[in-house]
Amino acid sequence: MKSPNIPVIRDPKSLLLSMAQQRSVADVLRLVVDHLSTSEAVALARIWLIRPGEGCLTCPMRNECPDQTQCLHLVASAGHSIVNPEADLTRVDGEFRRFPLGIRKVGRIAATGTPMEIQDIDGDPDWLVKLDWAKSENIRGFGGQPLIHRGRSLGVLGVFARTAIGDACLDWMRMIADHVASAIANAEAWEEIETLRSRLEQENDYLQEELRGEAFGEMVGQSDALQTVAQQIRLVAPTDSTVLVMGESGTGKELVAREIHARSDRHERPLIKVNCAAIPRELYESEFFGHTKGSFTGALRDRIGRFELADGGTLFLDEIGEIPLDLQSKLLRVLQEGELERVGEERTRNVNVRVIAATNRDLKAEAEAGNFRSDLYYRLSVFPIELPPLRHRKDDLPLLAHHLLSILSRRLGKPIPRLTQSNVQQMQRYDWPGNIRELQHVLERALITSPPGKLRLELTSNASSRPAPMSDHGSEEEVLTLAQMKAFETANLQRALAACNGKVYGESGAAKLLGMKPTTLASRMKTLGIDK
Repeated sequence: MKSPNIPVIRDPKSLLLSMAQQRSVADVLRLVVDHLSTSEAVALARIWLIRPGEGCLTCPMRNECPDQTQCLHLVASAGHSIVNPEADLTRVDGEFRRFPLGIRKVGRIAATGTPMEIQDIDGDPDWLVKLDWAKSENIRGFGGQPLIHRGRSLGVLGVFARTAIGDACLDWMRMIADHVASAIANAEAWEEIETLRSRLEQENDYLQEELRGEAFGEMVGQSDALQTVAQQIRLVAPTDSTVLVMGESGTGKELVAREIHARSDRHERPLIKVNCAAIPRELYESEFFGHTKGSFTGALRDRIGRFELADGGTLFLDEIGEIPLDLQSKLLRVLQEGELERVGEERTRNVNVRVIAATNRDLKAEAEAGNFRSDLYYRLSVFPIELPPLRHRKDDLPLLAHHLLSILSRRLGKPIPRLTQSNVQQMQRYDWPGNIRELQHVLERALITSPPGKLRLELTSNASSRPAPMSDHGSEEEVLTLAQMKAFETANLQRALAACNGKVYGESGAAKLLGMKPTTLASRMKTLGIDK
């Protein structure tokens, strides 16, 4: 048996000073138990903290637990065994990893806030559950201190000693417990601040990425197909219903998600985008749900998942059909219950997220073929919106092209070119397999390669075989009569004047738009009998 002259707590002042310098809960807990266990008189030093009830199905004390909403979790342990010197006493997954509040001695310390100090257990042999362990390890004393901060019980600090615990040591234990509670509270507050700061930084990064990658700012067009989509957005946006946006690649599914979010009650919170097709298979869980430091190789720090990042806002899951089957059940749980666990963490977190999913695949057919979970498909398709391809809304091409040209011209630092009838006819002959995204790329390329003031489109490789629609004055290849040319010129000048509200001169005048001198335009108007 160890000599009672060996102090249970070595250099307590140094421990108190070191605690004040810690900035994380884990570091505080590890520091305390490691420092206490440096004394040869200490067999075991442990800290339990009150946490939400988890792991109840496998808890050894499940039958004794009156309330599974919260309990004491073993979070730090250190010591050394004289029976088995190789034993790992830092493990926190043993028989006493949980204590129900108010149950057994450790549970009562936390529930009542009253310390339990046994200076010498020889007089009370029934005090310990594991009496054989106590005898073999020469356990003589126990000090159990509640960790209380501003009247709130945080947990319990317990020390099993191989010597009788003197009054001086008990006084130091009370002081250490008070400082541990304060250090934990301060570290938790610091971690919360860091978490919020990190979350704000990540939100800002996401938003900056979205702004940099945005092709155009709003839905443009007047076709019946687009008006149907707009009406569906107006109906579903004020609700929290899950939306499934379907359509070919490049039809503007992300734009629909933005419109729904902007018109919802969540518009002040972020819209977070996830491209499910771009995530490596092994990182899906971490990307969606987050992970804890050390949970896998490369996990160098805690990471917030996209669901937590979108808490209170909207999560846009693009290419939802690419999510592996084995992850779909976990995604379904979050959608149904609003609960998730980070990779490497048992704690269940609650999130409040509105999900908008998008796909260019036939998910119903995929579900029927067993390639996509049917229950997840039905959960996602509460309110389906199908986007028409650009070839089905060619009436929108002039407005859409002009809108994109305005944005692209500003980006490239070029003047906005004139969109001629020939340009429009050329675009309307084309079937646009890449939809709006392809239109944007074609226009950007044309702006770069065309001479100033003109727009030359390169669309021959995928043009459809249908003939060009006839205009009132014939096709592009048809030879016009003098009367037809006069009528065509008259109509063109009238359109230019209407676009400029009848103004001829100046930067915003029709002459500038037509690329001619104002005096020449005035002369042509007089000759053709045009009255502005």
